[in-house]
Amino acid sequence: MSNSAVSKTVRLTWHQKLKSEWLLVVFGTLTILLALIDPQPLSRYHQWLQLPTLAGLMGLLIAIQGIRDSGLVQRAAVGVVARAHSLRGLGLLLVAATAIVSMVLTNDVSLFLIVPLTVAIGGMSNLPVLRMVVLEALAVNAGSTLSPIGNPQNLLLWQHSKMPFLHFVLGMLPAAVVMFALLAAFTLLWLPRGSIELSREKMDGQTISRRLGMASMIALAGMVVAMEYDQAALGAAALLALFALFARASLARIDWLLLVTFAAIFLGLGHFAELPLIEHALDQFDFKQPLTVFLGGIFASQVISNVPATVLLLDRTPDAIALAVAANVGGFGLAIGSLANLIALRLAKQPHGLRLLHLVSIPFLLVSAPLVYLAWRLLG
Repeated sequence: MSNSAVSKTVRLTWHQKLKSEWLLVVFGTLTILLALIDPQPLSRYHQWLQLPTLAGLMGLLIAIQGIRDSGLVQRAAVGVVARAHSLRGLGLLLVAATAIVSMVLTNDVSLFLIVPLTVAIGGMSNLPVLRMVVLEALAVNAGSTLSPIGNPQNLLLWQHSKMPFLHFVLGMLPAAVVMFALLAAFTLLWLPRGSIELSREKMDGQTISRRLGMASMIALAGMVVAMEYDQAALGAAALLALFALFARASLARIDWLLLVTFAAIFLGLGHFAELPLIEHALDQFDFKQPLTVFLGGIFASQVISNVPATVLLLDRTPDAIALAVAANVGGFGLAIGSLANLIALRLAKQPHGLRLLHLVSIPFLLVSAPLVYLAWRLLG
């Protein structure tokens, strides 16, 4: 191969890489531009970087990769498929499981558990994987809405307001019921009719490493506990050291660029949300009005994601439930509305995932937002 041909191949490879990592490019560029235009003390960047969140994500990535490499996910997929009778029934089961798990173990942990299972099921059957992953991204948003510990914005608002656990749940119940009812109906309409078709060759060809699987499941449980007690960095460091010693091949297969992408998103959006121009614009609105909080929270989520939007509006509204409802609804729509959307697509690694998510999630936001608002105002 000539030098010019090699050079062209390298250029194409980098072009394809940049195209696939467009989020990293966009938010990395935003971070650099804001640092040049509006330089801040190092402590501010450290705050925006959200190191505990990044550490928790790293620990989850390590543990889930170990479970994947052990073959236990594939074995579990065989068990789930064997008990399912139809594609729609299987789809509704996975959506419900995703929503329920997200109430207890947070939305990102739910995706780390269910999306690899979905991909494995799709590899041995005719289940439409990308459709299911999009539905699961919507499901974690709907399910985690109900729980004070279901997602970061709920946890922040629950702790900040010092509201009783049950009071928070009852306040969010009308919104969560509307979201999940719409999602269940859409799941049954969108998934194809018919029974599940299995590939016996793929079902029977899985090798199992029980030692790696058990160790990785213990690691996952330990990481969740570490995150619960604000020890995410310690938990992630322990897992990194253990896997470096005993399962180095699993570490090599982890999507490390996902961590870099999230770091760029945190830095870029954190800085953007605290620009004087943004602060001044927010001063023009009366956030004591429920509709203003609702629309403002949804709009801000579409621009800077729902967790930074919650932080931005936290001290501007006296009604924690109003802001929680808005931020959770704002997780629908654009992919950036909730970082769980990006995690789901990244875990699935399916072509055209972002396009399909937007084709579904934006109309879902437009339909669900007025219905959620009415239910919340009438029943909340």
